[in-house]
Amino acid sequence: MSKPLSVKTLAELYRCAADHYGERPAFARRNPDGSYSPITFRGLYETGLNLATALIERGLEAREHVGILSDNRLEWIMADCGVLLAGAANVPRASDITEDEIVYIMQHADVRTLFIENLAVFKKFEACQARIPSVKNIILMDMAVTPPAGIWHLEELIQQGARLRLAGDRRAEARADAVQPEDLFTLIYTSGTTGIPKGVQLSHANMCSQVRNLPLDLRETDKALSILPIWHSYERIFAMVAIGHGCCTYYTSIRTLADDLKSVQPTLMASAPRLWESLYEKIISRVKQGSIISRSLFHVAYKSARAVHRAKYFFRGQTLDQTRRTLRESLTLAVFHLLNFLLYFIPYRILDALVLAKLRQVVGGNFRGTISGGGALPPHVDEFFNFIGIPVLEGYGLTESSPVLAVRTWKNLVIGTVGPLYPETEIRIVDLDSGEILYPNKKKRGNGRGLRGEIHAKGPQVMRGYYKNETSTNAVLKDGWLKTGDIGMMTFNDCLKILGRSKDTIVLLSGENVEPLPIENKLCESDYILQCMVIGQDEKHLGALLVPHIETFKKNGYNIGSIADLEENPEAMRVLQSEIRRLVSAQQGFKPFERIAVWRNLPKPFDLGDELTATYKLKRHVITEKYGSLIKAVYAHQDS
Repeated sequence: MSKPLSVKTLAELYRCAADHYGERPAFARRNPDGSYSPITFRGLYETGLNLATALIERGLEAREHVGILSDNRLEWIMADCGVLLAGAANVPRASDITEDEIVYIMQHADVRTLFIENLAVFKKFEACQARIPSVKNIILMDMAVTPPAGIWHLEELIQQGARLRLAGDRRAEARADAVQPEDLFTLIYTSGTTGIPKGVQLSHANMCSQVRNLPLDLRETDKALSILPIWHSYERIFAMVAIGHGCCTYYTSIRTLADDLKSVQPTLMASAPRLWESLYEKIISRVKQGSIISRSLFHVAYKSARAVHRAKYFFRGQTLDQTRRTLRESLTLAVFHLLNFLLYFIPYRILDALVLAKLRQVVGGNFRGTISGGGALPPHVDEFFNFIGIPVLEGYGLTESSPVLAVRTWKNLVIGTVGPLYPETEIRIVDLDSGEILYPNKKKRGNGRGLRGEIHAKGPQVMRGYYKNETSTNAVLKDGWLKTGDIGMMTFNDCLKILGRSKDTIVLLSGENVEPLPIENKLCESDYILQCMVIGQDEKHLGALLVPHIETFKKNGYNIGSIADLEENPEAMRVLQSEIRRLVSAQQGFKPFERIAVWRNLPKPFDLGDELTATYKLKRHVITEKYGSLIKAVYAHQDS
């Protein structure tokens, strides 16, 4: 395990990485032929200094806010390095940003200088440029094209800075040395799932606390794939952690991920739950298409792996415990798991080599694990990958907390939780109605473990507040405590379990509060349901908006090519009804008021940037507004 660099600012992080790791590869861009070209830690730092020098020469001031509109690419980290070494802060967003968002964010953040990924993004900016007169300087990042007249080019600036530094210019080094831990390093505007985006102010101290406190075993030889949106706080901390530990990060995309997993053979990857859901569906689909013998071998192999791994987790104290088991319960479980371990161990060892090892090849041959964040991982997907030998270390956090508050580790992997708290982090579990602190509370059983309430967090990673928005800041920050808006509990394993969102909570007319996420996760276990959203606010019963999985119906012999075809097929509709009743039932642990009474099919899947955030969370207010008339019709029909 490599010891992370001890630094107080990210400017210092880039410099120390160059000194410590020198000519080791730091980041790598994908070439058209699928090969990768790296830049070294020394090369990245020198490029950053050159860019910073040119920006200073052209008028960039210390602590100025610089916009970056770009997806994952090597030039992004170059721009980030240059801006930070110049003593400025960046305001990043992806290329799928809308014109209205460009106008709002650039104006609100007081941006004068703006990096733009390519000509396609420039055209989007150009269409609204007249509405943001504050932006004076545009820098085109794509080095393969010639910029329009009046637009600076990234390569041109880097070369200019190199000439100035060769002549003795050391303004960039002086700026970098002057950066203070409490200085702003970034303004990240929330994805806007509820209302106008808010600018989250994160300092150098916030991010450096995440780097120094990483509880995972990272090595200089580790290779990381970068696939999550790079402007998002989760991917950014992963990049900074990689720099701090001397790891190389390879930029990939959804289009090339399968090939890059094979060619790069990564050991690590930050990811969103949807990636693993998709991979799970592909594996299961491939199994179903195999011969009877291959299907049988898979099922026996997985059953054996599940029995063996569950036994291992139990004896390591890593089985989810929400109630504090009694001695009798523990002894009963110990006997059960010991017998299972003895019964299945030999079949597991044989079938792991014959069957499961081949499945692990889908992520390359050297994969050590993924840290999944940005949303809840469906329980069946979580178990599946951990049981077949692909560790999924689920984490939890918010943009407002830089972002990590808790994360599983290889040594503390409790499925069903997001792991123990991040070092230096405190949490409180607070009763939503009374405001009582349920955990930690010495007056309650287990110090308040097992009690559900809203999660409040405190630590060096918590933001300073929202930019120019004192009202919203005061609503979530009090005495250093951040109200997350998430509902959770501390388990008796001392791990955090997320139970839903307080803002997502559906209140039925009966007064019952329902968390939609567990129901949605359960419904999506069906091969016939691709996506869904539970509805029912202020109604008598819960309902659901479903996106059926048309391909599954096709594979099972139904002549269905569209939602319209499905609606006209009574047998197919009965299949969906049966799946809903089977999954959301008393047998599955759901209460009567949590059952789905009505449902409707949607004409198309939820899309990233429209109904889904960059981390694949449902934009519930967007979906509710878009399908408002359908929701009204659902309940009007039920009441009639």
